[in-house]
Amino acid sequence: MLLYLHIPFCHRICPYCSFYKHTPGNTPIGEFVSALGKEAAYRTKSNSKFNAPTSLYLGGGTPSMLSSKHLTDLFTSLRKSFDFSDVTEVTLEANPATFDLKKAELFKSLGVTRVSLGIQSFTPHVLETLGREHSPEQATASVGILREAGIPSVNIDLMFSIPGQSLADWESTLGHAVSLKPDHISAYNLTYEEDTAFFDSLQNGTYQENEDHDADHYHLAEEILTAAGFDHYETSNYAQTSQHSKHNQGYWQGSDYLGLGPSAVSTINGIREKNIPDTAAYIRQVNSIGHATHETEALTPAQRRIELIALGLRTTHGIPLDLLGTESLEKAKTLAAENLLFLGETHLHLTALGRPLVDPIAAELI
Repeated sequence: MLLYLHIPFCHRICPYCSFYKHTPGNTPIGEFVSALGKEAAYRTKSNSKFNAPTSLYLGGGTPSMLSSKHLTDLFTSLRKSFDFSDVTEVTLEANPATFDLKKAELFKSLGVTRVSLGIQSFTPHVLETLGREHSPEQATASVGILREAGIPSVNIDLMFSIPGQSLADWESTLGHAVSLKPDHISAYNLTYEEDTAFFDSLQNGTYQENEDHDADHYHLAEEILTAAGFDHYETSNYAQTSQHSKHNQGYWQGSDYLGLGPSAVSTINGIREKNIPDTAAYIRQVNSIGHATHETEALTPAQRRIELIALGLRTTHGIPLDLLGTESLEKAKTLAAENLLFLGETHLHLTALGRPLVDPIAAELI
């Protein structure tokens, strides 16, 4: 089982982000951390399957915003509820402007094995468009700080097809990221999500989407990163040898996962639960009844199949053929003839030509 914690706090709300998040405001952070510990205790008492996760991921929001005391209290409470002896990867999402060497050393002492840095770009005007707080210099320094602190694995999150970002800007960012020798690089195509300022700008015509522009940026990332020795193991993810994200691979393979925190989602034995997407209400509900479940859904076999196809196609491993019915298999043969996917004896996976088209291809096979 995978364990995910959602930390919703951000110093500033980025105009492209659709995840549940907010500035700390008047939220009592200590009470929030305490509520996470109480939810963890409730979950492990209600189902022994939750007791021994294989990976832990702290996402957000900006988990690295938590103070050293709050981080220490959080990990202490988690270890009271969970047996971490089988955990092989602990990932903490961080922004460059939110930690120094002392705090990075704390990450290490708490058991963090992997830090995912939300850098997005090394180009000043692109960072400004994205509403990021850090400068390229701070972003660069943050990688060195994590190395000095002894963090075993460092990921750099990057984004392309940002308004005003040229292909030259993207090439420069990729080159700089490679020069820092991270263990992993995630390169995401900007998507315009509802309830974001970027989506509003798309709707009113200020911003435009361009598939050819997206494809040029995607292929440039693949060219530069694979030439630098990174394995392109998932549509948006590149890793050095043995540095694939174990937690994310679990998601893509359909593993069960438990989510704690406001808006967090869990999927256990075909049952999907979502926590209430309101931090104050989350704290009140956990303090009252021990959990914060807001929605519950039993996934049908058809729904599960759709998810396994959509997620599995993103990976180099691909999907087993037994997920496909007769009609879908015939479509797969047509796509294989067009060199968009490779059909093996037991699995199929996308070719280099097909990988940028993963979403429409998944829609065809579903």
